[in-house]
Amino acid sequence: MTFITEQASSAQNSEIQRGIRAVTPILFGLVPVALAFGALASQKGLTASEVSLMTGLNFAGGSEFAAIGLWQAVPPLLLIVAITFLVNSRHLLMGAALTPHLAGLPRWKAYAVLVLMCDESWALGLADARKHRFFSLPFYFGQAVTLYLGWMAFSTLGALAGPLLGDIEQYGADLAFPAVFLVLLRGMWPGVVKALPWLASLAVAIAAYLALPGAWYVPLGALTGLGLSWLMAGRT
Repeated sequence: MTFITEQASSAQNSEIQRGIRAVTPILFGLVPVALAFGALASQKGLTASEVSLMTGLNFAGGSEFAAIGLWQAVPPLLLIVAITFLVNSRHLLMGAALTPHLAGLPRWKAYAVLVLMCDESWALGLADARKHRFFSLPFYFGQAVTLYLGWMAFSTLGALAGPLLGDIEQYGADLAFPAVFLVLLRGMWPGVVKALPWLASLAVAIAAYLALPGAWYVPLGALTGLGLSWLMAGRT
């Protein structure tokens, strides 16, 4: 019995390490983004501890940048909450895509998976589950927790070093976030036909971004992709 337990523990540790190795290159790409966010937040008057609390509770870089962009001496809290909800609305669809792979897990474990879900952890976890036809919980937590702690740590460091860093966006650090996600999408590319919902979502999101104020391009793009996916599934 002890030997079996040790074997299971070794296999679990191996999967955790595999998750950490898989996410390490992505984490390096997110470092300048986290530093830029922390520096920007400090320039808006947030302390390092407040930045750490914000990134730990929200853990969604896009909505955090949007919130800081709206931050003022007297923050418009209702507007910030509304924009945060709009930007994070994509997580509803991301969670729905991941949920079938969580069947059979205890509810608290499934909730932990979803709480730690961000764009990068979702993409890595979903791609790994599809590749191996099995959702490895240790692999997911290995990469998701690494991202979570890394994002918090480097955002906080950016807030502490904000006065020294100055405006690091002038060096193109803000481009690292979309660049990382484009690389993730490339790894999940299913072919032109199956990618039509992605392309339609992108087109609608761009049009809405150009035509509408605020962050309406996020839910409109997401709903377009979801609707087209549903229509395509009904024809097959």
